[in-house]
Amino acid sequence: MPYSPPEPAEPDRLRLYAYLSAPERRTYLAIMRLFTGTLLADLGAGDVGAALAAAERRGEVDEGESRLETVVDRLEQLARWGNLVPGRREPAATIAEFTRSRVRYQVSKLAMRVQRDVDDLLTVAEGAREVSRELLPAIESGLAETSRLLDEALEAAPGGRPAPRALRERLSRQVTTLFLQHGEFAAAVRDFYAYLGSVIARYDLSPEEMAGFKHMLLEYVDLIARDVLRHAEPVADRLAALDGRRDALLRVLGGGADLVANTSVMGQTELMERAPGRTAADWDGLAGWFVGRPGRPSEADELREATSRAISALLGNVKRATGAGGVDPGRRRDLLRLAAWFDGAAPADAHDMYAAAFGLSSARHLALAPEEDAPSPDLSWSDGQGVPVEVNVRSRGERAPGGQIPRLGDDPLGRAALLEEEARRKERRAAAVGELASASGDLAGARLSADALELFCELLTLAGASRDAPAEQGTAADPVSGLTLVLRPGGGAARIGSVFGTLELHGTDVDLAVAETAAAGGGADR
Repeated sequence: MPYSPPEPAEPDRLRLYAYLSAPERRTYLAIMRLFTGTLLADLGAGDVGAALAAAERRGEVDEGESRLETVVDRLEQLARWGNLVPGRREPAATIAEFTRSRVRYQVSKLAMRVQRDVDDLLTVAEGAREVSRELLPAIESGLAETSRLLDEALEAAPGGRPAPRALRERLSRQVTTLFLQHGEFAAAVRDFYAYLGSVIARYDLSPEEMAGFKHMLLEYVDLIARDVLRHAEPVADRLAALDGRRDALLRVLGGGADLVANTSVMGQTELMERAPGRTAADWDGLAGWFVGRPGRPSEADELREATSRAISALLGNVKRATGAGGVDPGRRRDLLRLAAWFDGAAPADAHDMYAAAFGLSSARHLALAPEEDAPSPDLSWSDGQGVPVEVNVRSRGERAPGGQIPRLGDDPLGRAALLEEEARRKERRAAAVGELASASGDLAGARLSADALELFCELLTLAGASRDAPAEQGTAADPVSGLTLVLRPGGGAARIGSVFGTLELHGTDVDLAVAETAAAGGGADR
């Protein structure tokens, strides 16, 4: 398919990363490494195909990727993404050769940077990155040297005239070195603390790993924090002294024969990327690392706070791991390893492993029929239902509920309502006791209310439960209310009248005895 240049549109730089997630990313990586491995690489499809053929024999790319048609498609796709820039056509001696000639490509500047970052990412170690602590005093001395050279340049060229070339070159070299040192130190600190944050909160650290991280935190991290504390204030003072002469510094750095963007040519400013330290934004970024502003703390302050949080998290993990009543933080890792063993074991071996791991063996016994939700005794553990495990037990090995226990609030209105309801209940109870005391002589002709009938049924239930057989006598007495109910076997039927009808008890005589307090209406609630 012939190459068609993209339509004019605002550049989308994220397309430069598209080849990293494409299905043919192995081929694209090999092509980009070929272009970025040589300065001013100018390659055609034939050159790329020959290099891919060697990579194909080594197994670095898939088979068939070195064919010329496939190589042309890959190069055109990279050009559409913006990674490659099409250039001149391959030389041809005749018109026929020209029609068959192909475009040669060069790598773009942004694609070069993307590929460089990708190669660094693929080769960087996953462990902690060492922070070059010696860069902090170097930054402090570099600022002092920059201030001294600026004074010399201003004295040598009064009235805004250009400073001598040798002096300007020394100042430029010092400023470039200063910003490169700070960039290296800041990047190392970010990488180190990013790795630190991913491991200090882990609960599956072995004792060896815990000891290593403890040494790294308590010694190495503390050294970094102390170095920043010691050098941050002098660096901030020197930056404040240079801030008042920033315009003069930038004028000296940008004058003379230095490369300056030509704004008279359209697009020229887009083709220029100046060295660090040549713009006011660069110096603002350097000052913001050491000096905080209202509402925006400096990165040096954030580093101290991050160090404090990291040490607190590590001490919490050490306390959890060494506590007598705590759960072993490595239990989760052990359980995951045991689950992997179960997954790869045969059924017979899985049963033996289960018995060895949990101390449970199969049993044969006789028992009552289980409830519906209870597992059957002859059901294998592998076929039974799983036991739900709470999240805090499964992930952190803690059985205590998460969060704080809420305080019980005092509700005066609710307490008053409950007391009022209890008083009404006592009044109804006293009325029922008095009603039963009045009707004790003629229960059949009485019309007991609902509360009185409920109290009578309570005494009747207690009296019936006190005898072992219907032919025996049963008694239930309530010393608080003064009521005593006696059940005696008889030949007739006892009748108790109520608002709901007549209650008949066949083969039983009922006697209701009343104490003097109940007869006088003074029975209290139980």
